[in-house]
Amino acid sequence: MVYDWFNRSAEGVAGDAQEPQPATAAAAAEPAVEPGQDSPQASDQDDALAWAREAYARLKAQQEAARTAPPAEAQVTPDLQKPAESIEPAEPPAPPEPEAEPVNGPAAPALSLLERAAAQRAERLEALTAADSPLPAAPVPAAPAAAEPELGDFDDTFTWSAEVLAAQGKRVDQISLEEIDWLTRLRQGLEKTRQGFVSQLLENLGDDPLTPAVLDDLETTLLRADVGVQATDQVLEALRRRLNTEVVDPAEGIRFLKEQLRELLETPIRRCDHPLLAPQRGRLNVWLLVGVNGVGKTTTLGKLANLAVRSGYSALIAAADTFRAAAVQQVQVWGERSGVPVIANPSANADPAAVVYDAIGAAQAKGTDLVLVDTAGRLQTKHNLMEELAKVRRIVDKLAPDAAVESLLVLDASQGQNGLRQAMAFASAAGLTGVVLTKLDGSARGGVALAVASEAGLPIRFIGAGEGIRDLRPFNSFEFVEALLSG
Repeated sequence: MVYDWFNRSAEGVAGDAQEPQPATAAAAAEPAVEPGQDSPQASDQDDALAWAREAYARLKAQQEAARTAPPAEAQVTPDLQKPAESIEPAEPPAPPEPEAEPVNGPAAPALSLLERAAAQRAERLEALTAADSPLPAAPVPAAPAAAEPELGDFDDTFTWSAEVLAAQGKRVDQISLEEIDWLTRLRQGLEKTRQGFVSQLLENLGDDPLTPAVLDDLETTLLRADVGVQATDQVLEALRRRLNTEVVDPAEGIRFLKEQLRELLETPIRRCDHPLLAPQRGRLNVWLLVGVNGVGKTTTLGKLANLAVRSGYSALIAAADTFRAAAVQQVQVWGERSGVPVIANPSANADPAAVVYDAIGAAQAKGTDLVLVDTAGRLQTKHNLMEELAKVRRIVDKLAPDAAVESLLVLDASQGQNGLRQAMAFASAAGLTGVVLTKLDGSARGGVALAVASEAGLPIRFIGAGEGIRDLRPFNSFEFVEALLSG
């Protein structure tokens, strides 16, 4: 069964995409805890534990059933071997020999320079589409299949993950091992941020009702987590208004804080045409990944390609970072790991726009769902490099005017407020439509997600919480805030 991570639903399951309304589902679930605080809380905890046990039992039964059904896997394996062999000849997509033939074959005086270049490009495109044609038949690579998530013990991590899914309106029969596995990774990835943030938060709140002095300490805590001045002011102003009307105990203070943080993250997402960023079926989708050097653009691209393949979409990678040493080879390795064809120009300092030109043509010929474009790292202050990015965008708009184009900025969470400044500069220069936040597991500055959403006004589309190929998923504000403040 294919699990579509972009829409958070299993193949063939309707009405399971809960992501557009995580805050609404949570708001419907939380008031049940708010009116009563003693015996109702105990009964709610017992119900949640029983619900988690039932979900665990179902997942365990599904896993056991999958292990005892080898014939189905044996039938799939031979089909995957054929495309795997076809990947090797497709690796050098544009050898120099075919390019030389159109020049020497027809008489040179009979064709102009532009005509010869057009003939060479057409022949190279035919070679690319001919070599890559078997690849769409193998959407699921062999390497990631060996790393399928395994159901662990019934522990606090599982019960927390199950409670988070239940709070979003999931039924027991809708819980998947993929979601449990991701929530576990997300919680582990935010461990460094949570250790400093939550410990200080609980120390400030204590057991007494909130006071203005406590809010001053909370302001310091939020700023240290790189939440940003604007977001911090907005949260504290809402808390002060609440304090002016009623007494707020620590548990209610944390619940209200979660609500405010989710609102900050959801505001730019609600302004978008599509709350969920997913490849649109029956239409070419082109996603450009931009950013400065060293933030993990190529790695993020490889993870996105794997995510698309695992979600049932056909994908293609354009290796348009032609400046960094070994960048093309790195992209090709990611393509092999995910079973995704890579369009590249082996010559040194090739024109990135030409690579994108070839990739768009190949994708249109093969009916590919998603083209992921890797671009060279650039500073927002380098005018010539930003112009090159605009040239790539013009090529896409010219060749595929009906394509759904996204320009995603990749940000390193460990850069904190520097990442915020990059987002604001790129937003005005590169026409950004979203942000991918990476390296959350290696930083105690996970609060920068709130700063990007509130001050740059950009929706966070994906987050990376680890180094593994599965450690990048679509952003969900409810899950992010719960993982940030869990415990």
